[in-house]
Amino acid sequence: MIVPGLLRTWWSGVRHIWQKKLTVQWPEQVREVSDNYRGVHRLNKDDRGRMKCVACFLCQTACPANCIRIEAGPSPWPDRPKYAVRFTIDELRCVFCGMCEEACPEDAIELTRIYSLVGTRRDEMLFDKEQLLTMYDLTRDEKHPLRW
Repeated sequence: MIVPGLLRTWWSGVRHIWQKKLTVQWPEQVREVSDNYRGVHRLNKDDRGRMKCVACFLCQTACPANCIRIEAGPSPWPDRPKYAVRFTIDELRCVFCGMCEEACPEDAIELTRIYSLVGTRRDEMLFDKEQLLTMYDLTRDEKHPLRW
């Protein structure tokens, strides 16, 4: 009983010696992610450089992790009744499901392909409106295909 089990285990190890290694030495090597990967959030801007969010609260309502906080206020632009005065996403609480992205009627919120999210304190993972808009500036040239 023991010998066949040991031989099976030994043979499994021998077979795996010649297979391709899956380990990536991060951060020196960066793993390529798929086109529909959901990473760090960003807030999109319109053609005038304004934030697209109209503070409809649909992303906050759709979020199963309850990690999005929006505070609405009167809009300084005449073509919008209101806009997000404060927009915060707790990236530590987020499950990156994409429900916020699907719920948004203005395509204001989007998940990028960035996965290297590092911080030393919890408050560094609370992304405010300015950080999310900066993320748009960093990733605006990337192609973002429609997700399933």
